[in-house]
Amino acid sequence: MQLQALREEVCALHAELPRNHLVAWTSGNLSARDPHSGLIVIKPSGVKFEDLTPQNMVIVDVDGKRVEGDLSPSSDTASHCYIYRQRPDINGIVHTHSRYATAFAILGREIPCVTTAMADEFGGPIPCGGFCIIGNEEIGQMVVATLANSRSPSCLLQNHGVFAVGATVEKAVQAAVMTEDNAAIVWTALQIGIPIPIAQDDINRLHDRYQNVYGQRGE
Repeated sequence: MQLQALREEVCALHAELPRNHLVAWTSGNLSARDPHSGLIVIKPSGVKFEDLTPQNMVIVDVDGKRVEGDLSPSSDTASHCYIYRQRPDINGIVHTHSRYATAFAILGREIPCVTTAMADEFGGPIPCGGFCIIGNEEIGQMVVATLANSRSPSCLLQNHGVFAVGATVEKAVQAAVMTEDNAAIVWTALQIGIPIPIAQDDINRLHDRYQNVYGQRGE
């Protein structure tokens, strides 16, 4: 993909974050890696979502050095770059402080897999990693470690929020949206009673069907 097309895609997908109630004011960001050049398109720091344009997206290399753009990149750039360096299968990353998922993060609790939609998308619980200070690679290190033994494309970080990843940036946004949707469902259920668990064998079957059968697969 040419970088201009990736700039446009990243800008357009940023609009999905406030549209799906995943961010407030200037919090949150997403990035995409061009698999051909290895360069990364990321949100500029502290810019409101309605003011984002393809032109003010920032391009950095995999070590976080600015290559194109007049604005400073996101304060999470070092962590995004760390994840990309460690996970060549990932080409999109989304970070949010979405309300319900972050409530679980504040408690240091994973989101249990108690909906079929979670089994489909995440293949198990959405794990919660430890606490990290913003601004360097520590968050990226925690994300990589937390996702290492999970099929989930997203994780929580204690007292912080959500990181979602994907083979494409659109897949990462999908994971972020589904994380919040399921967090809200589970939180609501917890107000009523104790959620009924889904057997692991059933989770496995649901996940396999969704990943390998569901949707348009072509001939």
